[in-house]
Amino acid sequence: MKIEIWSDVMCPFCYIGKRHLETALATLPFKNDIEIDWKSYQLNPAYENVAKESLYDYLSNSKGISLDQAKQMTTQVAEMASNVGLKLDFEKSIPANSFNAHRLIHFAASKGKQDEAEEALFKAHFTETKDIANLEVLLAIANALGLDQTEVKAMLESNAFEEEVRYDIYESQQLGVRGVPFFVIDRKYALSGAQPVEAFKEAITQGYNEWKLAQESSPLKNLNTTTDSTCDENSCEV
Repeated sequence: MKIEIWSDVMCPFCYIGKRHLETALATLPFKNDIEIDWKSYQLNPAYENVAKESLYDYLSNSKGISLDQAKQMTTQVAEMASNVGLKLDFEKSIPANSFNAHRLIHFAASKGKQDEAEEALFKAHFTETKDIANLEVLLAIANALGLDQTEVKAMLESNAFEEEVRYDIYESQQLGVRGVPFFVIDRKYALSGAQPVEAFKEAITQGYNEWKLAQESSPLKNLNTTTDSTCDENSCEV
């Protein structure tokens, strides 16, 4: 069963939600039947950090709040993250356009390393306070993942995977996604936000039970009125 996750690596709740989801999955007996598919989403697609803003400056300017309010907001999020073992360094975090980071995730997915890339980019942005819009930073992340740097550099210097990123964003609009993280379970159920672990367990279990039942039942209704004119291993109607 597939779980699709619309996410932006600039979003702290997406990182926290990832941990909650992983914790929930680890307790489920059918976890090996679950496929995770990360989808691109950009909270601020037009943003470029040309003024070398701090995160507090960015939040203050984009949300129209004071620096003190921005710091208070991030303190609460950092405390929430610490409860799942994440250390988010908002003091040194660098706001960045995440488009190329999403392209790297798509590239990594083509090499079977999508989840690893998602995790590495979250960590780079929130814990290691790196500029995830910087080419050298993205190349270093790719190298640590065991991806070929020559291939990655050529990809990032081209327009490869741009359409894939844009299609994910377009698809999110068709589904009515208005914020991330947004989790879609078997294209039947949706959860938004960094939901509690128990909420994930309940929703995934419900979705899985229905998915499993569908797999076990016959997907086709036979409309034949005769069994003539067929061949099998033992006989042929000729």
